[in-house]
Order: sequence, then C-alpha cells, then structure tokens
Amino acid sequence: MLRIISLNLNGIRSAATKGLFDWLPDQQADLVCLQELKAQAGDLSDAMRAPAGLKGWFHHAEKKGYSGVGIYSRHAPDRVIEGLGIADIDAEGRFLQLDFGKLSVVSLYLPSGSSSEERLQIKFAFMERFLPHMATLFASGQEVVVCGDWNIAHREIDLRNWKSNQKNSGFLPEERAWLSRLFDEQGWVDVYRRLYPEATDDCYTWWSNRGQAWAKNVGWRLDYQISTPELAAAALNASVYKAQRFSDHAPLTIDYDWSL
Repeated sequence: MLRIISLNLNGIRSAATKGLFDWLPDQQADLVCLQELKAQAGDLSDAMRAPAGLKGWFHHAEKKGYSGVGIYSRHAPDRVIEGLGIADIDAEGRFLQLDFGKLSVVSLYLPSGSSSEERLQIKFAFMERFLPHMATLFASGQEVVVCGDWNIAHREIDLRNWKSNQKNSGFLPEERAWLSRLFDEQGWVDVYRRLYPEATDDCYTWWSNRGQAWAKNVGWRLDYQISTPELAAAALNASVYKAQRFSDHAPLTIDYDWSL
C-alpha cells in the first residue's frame, strides 16, 4: 500500500507549534506533500527537514515567509525537479516533483486570487501556463499524482455556500472550467471524487478564519490529489483529518494499492 498525505501548512513553523510533528509519525505515510511553508531553508529545524523516518525535499519561495512547497518521503527519489522553469512562478516556490521509478509525485500550490484583482490575474496567468505542463506530465509515460492546494472548489458540492460565492475567486466559472479541462480534456482523475462522488460535508479541507466557519463546518474543498487514471483506479480510501487543527487547511490522506 502507498499512503499519500497532502496538507497546506499555512506556515511550517506555525504547524509545528500546533502538534503536526507529534501527529505525523502515527500516520505511517510514505509521502507527505506540503504547501505554504512560509519558511526559507535556514528556518527549518532538523525535525522539520526529516521527521519520523521521512526525508524532506523543498522548493522555497524567494520572498521570506511566503509560499513554498515540500515533499517528505520514506524512500529516496530517483529524480527531483524544483519548479517549472518559469521564472516568476518559480520565484514563488509553487511546484516540486519527485520521481520514483514509474511514479511521479508533485506538490503544487496554485496561487490564490482572493486578496486583490492583481493576484487574481496572476492566478489566471499561472493556470494558463500550467495547463500545458499538466498535459506534458500526463503524456510522460509516468503514473503521476499532483497533490496540493489548488485554490479552486470544482463543483457546487465542494463548498457549503456555493450560491453566494459564484463571483468570488476560488469558485469563479473560469476557474471551475479550467479544472474541468484537466479532467474532461486531458484525462486526469480527481481521486477523492472517484472514491466518493457525492460526499459533501466530509469533503471540505479549508475553512475561513472569519466568523465561525470551522465550528459550523462552512468549508471548501480546495485540496486535491489529482492523478493519472491507472493510479486513481488503485485508490482504496480517502479521508480528511479534522480531530486536530494544524492550519486553516486539513490533511487529505489517500491510500493506494501501489508500491514504490
């Protein structure tokens, strides 16, 4: 079995103070994909670099305290790819790929467009340039899983208040249509939705810090494991962990009938 966890940390140092590294050893994960490190290489402790029998690889943002992705792995990869080779995207530390034989695992942090019109345009520019990269990955001959915070709720069942959010970034028609292109045109599979086609309240992975969103479970499903079809067909189960809060996102764990 292969266990993959994806989690937006909203700061690795903050998540550490909330018990992340006490929780992680019991999960027996093979791979943990991290987003929003908000830390530079020198900010990481030894426990953050290599926790619980895992070793970490990271792609940090140039800006301090911002963005950044990482992957913890129980196995040494054959190849590590930091970034997309696109300067402005790579400066924000949003893409990291580890290859293990015929399996490629990606940690992705797609930009949020909710803070300003400028950031929304940056998000759209990222999406436009990332779409062909996803097509290349799909055609690579590898089995691929792209884990991460996609910052888009795909369908109405993927967020509690969909009606009032149709003009907000994260649920805009253009964003949702872009995700649909990945699935319908390129052939990628939303692994959680393959397992649980109609799940609603249990599917959310992010809650606003405003109001009582967490207490009332007014959430969004923004975190996905999106894979090639053969790997998706090997998925056994998926769960969102909510017993503890390490950030404003919750860990998404999926088990696959797969071995590295």
